[in-house]
Amino acid sequence: MNKQPLSHIGQGYDRKEAQEKVTGQAIYVHDMEVPGMLYAKALLSPKAHAKIVSIDTSKAKALKGVKAVVTGEDAPYTVGLYMVDKKVMAREKVRYQGEIVAAVVAESEAIAEEAVTLIDVAYEDLPIVHNLDEALEAKVLVHEELHTYEHMKGVFFPQKGSNIASWNKTKKGDIKKGFEAADYIFEDEFNVPAVAHVPMETHVTIAQADPYSNKVKIWSSAQSPFAVRQLLAKSLGIAKSDVNVVVPYIGGGFGGKAGVHLEPLASVLSKAVKGRPVKLKMTREEEFNILPTRAGMRARFKTGINKDGKIVAMEVYHDWDSGAYADYGVNVGKTAVYSGAGPYEIPNIELHSRTIYTNKVFSTAYRGFGHLETHWAAERHMDIMAQKLGIDPYELRMKNLLRPGSTTISGELVYPTTGDPIACLDAVKKELGWTGRKTEEEKQREFKTGKVRGKGFAMLQKAPAMPSYTSTSAIMQMDEDGHIKIMIGAVDMGQGANTIMAQVAAEELKIPIENVEVVWNVETDKHPYDWNTVASKYTFMGGNAVRKAAKKMIEQMKEVAGQVLRCHPDELTHGDGYIYHVHQTHRKLSYIDLSMGYSYENGNGIGGPLIAHGTYMASGLSNPDPETGQGRPGLVWTFGAHGIDLEVDVETGDITILKIVSAFDIGKVINKKLVDGQVLGGIVQGIGSALIEGYKFDEDARLLNPYFGDNRIPSAKDIPLEMVPIYIEEPETAQVDGPYGARGIGEHPMISVPSAIGNALYEALGINFTKLPLTPENVALAINESTK
Repeated sequence: MNKQPLSHIGQGYDRKEAQEKVTGQAIYVHDMEVPGMLYAKALLSPKAHAKIVSIDTSKAKALKGVKAVVTGEDAPYTVGLYMVDKKVMAREKVRYQGEIVAAVVAESEAIAEEAVTLIDVAYEDLPIVHNLDEALEAKVLVHEELHTYEHMKGVFFPQKGSNIASWNKTKKGDIKKGFEAADYIFEDEFNVPAVAHVPMETHVTIAQADPYSNKVKIWSSAQSPFAVRQLLAKSLGIAKSDVNVVVPYIGGGFGGKAGVHLEPLASVLSKAVKGRPVKLKMTREEEFNILPTRAGMRARFKTGINKDGKIVAMEVYHDWDSGAYADYGVNVGKTAVYSGAGPYEIPNIELHSRTIYTNKVFSTAYRGFGHLETHWAAERHMDIMAQKLGIDPYELRMKNLLRPGSTTISGELVYPTTGDPIACLDAVKKELGWTGRKTEEEKQREFKTGKVRGKGFAMLQKAPAMPSYTSTSAIMQMDEDGHIKIMIGAVDMGQGANTIMAQVAAEELKIPIENVEVVWNVETDKHPYDWNTVASKYTFMGGNAVRKAAKKMIEQMKEVAGQVLRCHPDELTHGDGYIYHVHQTHRKLSYIDLSMGYSYENGNGIGGPLIAHGTYMASGLSNPDPETGQGRPGLVWTFGAHGIDLEVDVETGDITILKIVSAFDIGKVINKKLVDGQVLGGIVQGIGSALIEGYKFDEDARLLNPYFGDNRIPSAKDIPLEMVPIYIEEPETAQVDGPYGARGIGEHPMISVPSAIGNALYEALGINFTKLPLTPENVALAINESTK
């Protein structure tokens, strides 16, 4: 028998697919060629808001090698998960620069690219909604028929005759009385720009639509194959069972590949060429222009607070610039009603979260799902209040942090099992060496040297944003040699889900992890259901499903072994690949002997192939009340804190992050190597949002930086000199029933990284920054302004 550790949980195993990926054996949709495949390219609108007067495709159709040219009139379909508001192709008018107006299918990409340039489109300009203020004025409507759109009723609230796709609210206590009782009232405004997801692999889809039936097969770099199946079937008006979605290896997603994107258009294009497979892939420039971003956002905080630093009332407006469409964006906005004020006890609060249409590229899910944006505002606001009150920002947070007996802004009671934000803050304070604010004299002395240092910290929290019916499942089978194969519906896009599930199965079955394989390609016709690979929920939910499957397989083996060993199954236990008697351990049967059923010497057989399944549903959730936002929308909370030590060059505005400390109440670390990867990668991604990234638009709402040259992401030189992750593990008290006490950690590391940097910048410079990104130019200009 192979030797194995006492427990697989906590071991730092390499990712299961690591060798395939580093040797180039892994196959992505970008690599795939399907027999008879054709290639597609799209024509993009140069206008942000305009009527489509005419489209002349005759020249493109006449080009040799062109098989079909399709416009919006050939694709009268609308898509959406939460708000059904997006056309597969623009019809009648365009709503953002980059929207697809026409598409060509040809024998090669080169021919398709040439053909696209031959399509002539006549536009009639319409007034542009540039920003949130213009949108709220509603002099121009991005969607005149908003009130007719299908949406998830009782959860999202479109406002007729406006540009507000959904207006979600939280009301707790009485803010009027709270403000009257406050000693001080402070108000601040904060902004973040739209940001691109930038997965290494751009969006790509191959579709094959059977010309003689409704059946469609899709190969896609998608995060959520079952969501693609659902939304594609709905948009095309066909049965879910007619859609088969295959997801092989996927080169990153970060939320940008959740929901449905290119799949409906590729299906229409395949239908147009009589069912030949059509491949549609995005260049990096197209990725920036066509596909959704993280929403821009403006937050306004008004807080009533007492002299001792206790918050008594708060009014918040989070306004999300969702761009031209709000399908997924409304759900991002909804998260603010239970998480948009940070992990604090606020007895009286009124919070408004409005998802708003403008004529810019549309928004969707992005790692952190709105929390980086809301926490940028909430945690900067906390620091600014501490400055004005003359209170240490650590002490101000300690006075107001959630603790057992507190209630969240959505009315959820905090138990000892919910998590511990105080422990996270204390761990960060200790490692960061925070002793209080520097004096003005110390700041001035540093300033004269040309380099100033500052420390700061920020809290974070997040629970999965998902419907109450969210569920997942797993199927487990044992081969003749005792090896285990597991099929799940989730997609491993780099987070290590397949490795974690293998660890869970190996732990329950008490076998070497080498004997467990999670089948990689997810195919909706074959694999068990999973709602969506989003929300940092899969270790929690999928881990429980795999545990249940493993326990059922053990029960199956014990049932058969009990008959063979002539004892009750309750008298049996398992380990090292055997089912054996608890007391008479020599009485045993190997898993291999039971894998296909047990055969007696006389030829009789009992049992059969070992196949088990497990399911898990997010029980106990409820939608927030439409008027008050009260309810239980969060399945399991993960709290955390970041601390930053940075240096600023006062001449150039360049920021060097010397050290970042990040603590998370994770419950239990399943695989430290993978958790470290998530945390360190998330931190760097958060630094990108803080210092570098952000969309820029001109007066015609055209995207000015659709290239890495002007819209770059962090590189090696942007990585902090020191990163210290801290994991607080209390599995015996971890909330609900996560596997071995584990909580989600996938999205959390990038939340509040910008806030902590902003707070450290104040400590270094005495300047409060309220807008991202904190580029050298923006920092240098602020320094120059402050010294006038």
